[in-house]
Amino acid sequence: MNIVLLEPGQMVNNAVWQIDRPRQLQHLRQHLDLKVGERLKVGIRQGPRYVTEVLEMSEQRILVKPVQPEMVPEKLPVHLILALPRPKVLRRIIMDAVTIGVERISLIHSYRVDKSYWQTPFLQQLDEYVTLGLEQAGDTIPPDIQLYKRFKPFVEDVLPAWITAERPAYVAHPYAAQQMPYAIQHGCSLVIGPEGGFIPYEVDLLKKNGCQAMSIGNRILRTETAVSNILGRLFV
Repeated sequence: MNIVLLEPGQMVNNAVWQIDRPRQLQHLRQHLDLKVGERLKVGIRQGPRYVTEVLEMSEQRILVKPVQPEMVPEKLPVHLILALPRPKVLRRIIMDAVTIGVERISLIHSYRVDKSYWQTPFLQQLDEYVTLGLEQAGDTIPPDIQLYKRFKPFVEDVLPAWITAERPAYVAHPYAAQQMPYAIQHGCSLVIGPEGGFIPYEVDLLKKNGCQAMSIGNRILRTETAVSNILGRLFV
């Protein structure tokens, strides 16, 4: 935890904030030997980030006051469109994508996505994964996350509105003729399929609706490896 991320309701007033969530208190007690008067990095979800001073400590809460504003890290101008992965993989990918700074995430269905994945309780815990990713990155602004359970309506009716000449969409596909670009200077949408990849029909439909199929080599990567690899390549 590189920042304590508070909800707006944890503000006592503009000058005093309280840390009273059990997970945060436990982490601070286990990993930091905090004392009254010491400094702590704190941010408000969807709001500012500050270096704060510890005013008061008890078993139930820690009170802090902001003393120095800090810059919130900039987002990567990327919309990550991801075929819904296995539940445990979903947790890691969401946390990593948030830490890297992705500004929007869409989870979509595809032929090789098991329908049972949409019933996993992990989807009800997305806010928890987002919070962990923000705390790791020292960020306060969560990405917009949307779920789309039907592939064809998403690709034909939703996706095209996000594609422009200045903000193209790339679909990762190991058999594409073109290579994924490197160190781009613009935003984009990045479409990544399930572990088994998109089927040919899905790749064709994505291409017909404005996506450019791009390869990062002939090795077949795990989904979480592909996400980190491609984002690191696009935004060096």
